[in-house]
Amino acid sequence: MTIGIKNAVMLDQKGQLVPTEIMIDKGIIQSIRCGETLVLDGNQGTNEWIDAKGALVTPGLIDVHVHLREPGFSDKETIKSGTMAAARGGFTTICAMPNVNPVPDTVEKMIAIQEKIKKDAVIKVLQYAPITKGLKSDYLTDQQALLDAGAFAFTNDGVGVQTAGTMYKAMVESKKNGTTIVAHTEDDSLLFSGVMHEGTRNKQLGLPGILSITEASQIARDVLISEATGAHYHVCHVSTKESVRVIRDAKRAGINVTAEVTPHHLLLSEEDIPADSSIYKMNPPLRGKKDQEALILGLLDGTIDMIATDHAPHTKAEKSNGMVGSPFGITGSETAFSLLYTYLVEPGIVTLAQLISWLTVKPASVFRLNTGILEEGYPADIALFDLKTEKEILEKEFLSKATNTPFIGWTVKGTTVLTIVDGKVVYKRES
Repeated sequence: MTIGIKNAVMLDQKGQLVPTEIMIDKGIIQSIRCGETLVLDGNQGTNEWIDAKGALVTPGLIDVHVHLREPGFSDKETIKSGTMAAARGGFTTICAMPNVNPVPDTVEKMIAIQEKIKKDAVIKVLQYAPITKGLKSDYLTDQQALLDAGAFAFTNDGVGVQTAGTMYKAMVESKKNGTTIVAHTEDDSLLFSGVMHEGTRNKQLGLPGILSITEASQIARDVLISEATGAHYHVCHVSTKESVRVIRDAKRAGINVTAEVTPHHLLLSEEDIPADSSIYKMNPPLRGKKDQEALILGLLDGTIDMIATDHAPHTKAEKSNGMVGSPFGITGSETAFSLLYTYLVEPGIVTLAQLISWLTVKPASVFRLNTGILEEGYPADIALFDLKTEKEILEKEFLSKATNTPFIGWTVKGTTVLTIVDGKVVYKRES
């Protein structure tokens, strides 16, 4: 079946929005025409037109950091609900973290989770394997065997690898296997039971803080290990100005390091936390205003390569115990693009072209993916966004099983109209 998208706009090479029509056949983009009338070939009875009504068309977004919670924690999220939520956010490819139960640290467990993804996912899901068995900083997993079983890359997200020798051995193996070590950077010995950033606001609220060096010190260790081994080292959810400085210096030294930042760390700081409220509890925590400014500058100067949501759903019951008693985590799949467009692009802090690149081109390039590309001959993974209509973020509209986010009630533009994966519509806005 041939599908045509008409009355859309897309960014041209000059950063201008131009009228666009796209033809899709057998899941592949056959034609993209700007400012022209597209005439579909073939049997007109099998053709379908999608009227974009002026929406922005982009490559399907890529999120390299998502928690689907299944197996083991399906009360928080499932592969089906998590991928539906991602589709509602315009994402067509996501990368799922391995801190589930059981941890996919053997071939058998990896195959089982891949089969579940194939059965239930509505978009493309790439599954991470853990760096170490059971996510403990002791014994390495069999990287090559897990890669052969379909693993995307390797991470212990949720916990930092505490032993430098373990990280060294993991990077030696990853270099040999041509894969990537993706690191949650956190030195446990520096945590001191903290629940939010060690700054001004935690003292006002009387809550234990998390030092910035908890994150930055482990990044400093790891970039030197990356230099010694030649491995590709990717830093998860960068949150501090010190971390940005370490990564910038490492890149200048020619070390193969890349990094991501989350929407919530770009848009919020500790100053935005109104009270002892667990919806503001995430790991790493919301940092100081200077950290927030450093993250934006890091994106703009290329120190930070991409944006990833760290979508981390939890139940309402779990999140009802204040900062100290609730788990870390914030949802993000359904709100990322609209929030970033509204509060970074519209004020002129970043350009629309930059935002799209950080959510498509850069993750595809860094992780060598065949997605996030809006060109003829590539898979028809496409998203459409309404840049004009203002809309309130409403809890009742979430497709995720969880709504643990402080952005409910915010007014945004750039909500998703339509998401297409391999030429198939997987999400369509009701209105």
